[in-house]
Amino acid sequence: MRKNKFLTFYACLVFGFLFLPLAIIAVTAFNTSPTISFPISGFTLKWFANVFTTKSFLSGFQLSFMLAIVATLIALLVGVPAAYALSRNSVKGKKLLKSFFLSPTIIPGIVVGYSLYQFIVLKMKLPVMQGLLIGHFLVVLPYVIRVVGSALEQFDFSIEEMAWTLGCGKVKAFFKVVLPNISSGIVAAFMLAFINSFNNIPVSMFLSGPGVRTLPTALMNYIEYFYDPTVSAVSVLLMAATIVIMFVVEKTLGIGALTK
Repeated sequence: MRKNKFLTFYACLVFGFLFLPLAIIAVTAFNTSPTISFPISGFTLKWFANVFTTKSFLSGFQLSFMLAIVATLIALLVGVPAAYALSRNSVKGKKLLKSFFLSPTIIPGIVVGYSLYQFIVLKMKLPVMQGLLIGHFLVVLPYVIRVVGSALEQFDFSIEEMAWTLGCGKVKAFFKVVLPNISSGIVAAFMLAFINSFNNIPVSMFLSGPGVRTLPTALMNYIEYFYDPTVSAVSVLLMAATIVIMFVVEKTLGIGALTK
């Protein structure tokens, strides 16, 4: 009994440490004071209105959303077959290849961003938009391979082989048998990749150009000159947008990826 009470207390303590700062940020977004302070001195929605009248935030949101969608879809097109090949076949140097694919998740983001800047901007001299798309694709691809690969590890490939013996071609079996069975993993990979791309700062900072900023980099630039509750309002909207996107993706695809 005491053990259960201690575990409950410990869980509440951890929950508080994780979510109390987020709750404070959410509350300060409604503060009438022009500075971020807690407790708040009054209630107002003007900081949220300020978000929607700040051009850098609006253009940054549009760019971040577009980049996240396109980069994630390309990562799925590349990552799902790659994860399947790594899980299905006995390839020489398989472990080394997996480590190579997952290396961007191990290397510090600032190092990845600077490396991409050296290669994409200075060496290849690509336009800003192309550079950002390539950078975000490379950032989210490892997450797709890791999550889809984990889903494939739970899949019984003998089912696919039975489909082959019944006359189903390998490509058709992949789409009719394999993909439906790992669909929750694909949805989870989509959401994880989208969120990581949308909220990415290091790569976006290095690859952004004049007048081209993602929402996180626009927010960082705003903080350099202002530190009012508009920052908290943007944070609240980002949290709300993440929850809504996860809910819509799950309901639209009809897959319980969030509850499994």
